[in-house]
Amino acid sequence: MHQEDYMRAAIALARDGMNSGRGGPFGCVIVRKGKIVARGQNRVTSANDPTAHAEVSAIREACASLQTFQLDDCELYTSCEPCPMCLAAIYWARIPRVYYGNTRADAAAIGFDDDFIYRQIPLPPEQRAVKMKSLLRKAAQATFLEWAGKTDKVRY
Repeated sequence: MHQEDYMRAAIALARDGMNSGRGGPFGCVIVRKGKIVARGQNRVTSANDPTAHAEVSAIREACASLQTFQLDDCELYTSCEPCPMCLAAIYWARIPRVYYGNTRADAAAIGFDDDFIYRQIPLPPEQRAVKMKSLLRKAAQATFLEWAGKTDKVRY
């Protein structure tokens, strides 16, 4: 298979998920060594889970299938430029290469305003639409100090 074939597979998943009523028009495949190892569709509305985006679902499936939390030897093909949540998940999974079809502007044009979140991220917490306030920082830092001194931790 070629890159275009993987993207066509992601687009087909997007169409299938949308037409079956599972969620929005988003699909994703993860490829490792020329083989699709995971597939994801948007299932936000059918699963009542706002994190059930195609990319997150595919990352979860790939990690479970490959028994690893790092996908640093994989590529991700998605029918749309990843939203901020999915982009963060891609970074956490250490996926080094992403191919996408639609842009976030295309998504905004049909009512998916990921760009709003992109614009919120660089703002200081007190200026974001979601009200945020630091609370019990000193108590919370105790756990971080324990983690820093832990000798048997698995780094990620």
